[in-house]
Amino acid sequence: MKLLLDENLSDRIVPQLFDLYPGSSHVKAHQLIRTDDAVIWSFAQQHGFAIVSKDADFHQRSLVHGAPPKFIFLRVGNGPTSRITQLLRAEFAMLSAFDADPNAAILILS
Repeated sequence: MKLLLDENLSDRIVPQLFDLYPGSSHVKAHQLIRTDDAVIWSFAQQHGFAIVSKDADFHQRSLVHGAPPKFIFLRVGNGPTSRITQLLRAEFAMLSAFDADPNAAILILS
């Protein structure tokens, strides 16, 4: 599973996840900072990413449009980057099952 981290998450997380989520990236790496959510959605869809964000707008978009792309909604509030990294690493099995489920579109982690 390739993750595309939204701008509300630090780009420093990506290198810490490469061993579990190879090919993952951050919107910053694709010049998608301050870009409309629809553009990020389309980019993720075209390039096989699952979007990871704390942005409720992606949650709404996922409810309306479904997958692809799949959406991982982080309902964790503000906190250190290490907390997000630990959560994504700790929930690897759950994210793998989510990725493998053709009917799943949204995964909420808290």
